[in-house]
Amino acid sequence: MPEISRFYGIIIRMYFADHNPPHFHAEYQGFKAEYDIKTLNLLIGALPKRAHALVLEWASLHREELLEDWHLASVPAKLKNIDPLD
Repeated sequence: MPEISRFYGIIIRMYFADHNPPHFHAEYQGFKAEYDIKTLNLLIGALPKRAHALVLEWASLHREELLEDWHLASVPAKLKNIDPLD
């Protein structure tokens, strides 16, 4: 599963040819979660409160890029890296 971003110990990944709805995977210190790209709702799993807030902040800034990577993953084609949260 390709890593598309990493910040504050949080790893963001996306699978090739994954199921709908468009989503991404976040991992932090053994915790795992999946987030809907369009709504930013938590689909599965959980992250600690601070990591969850950081993921939501990052995703809200990069929603269009996430949707572009989702499209590339469905082809499948090489995914683009997305800038980390500063």
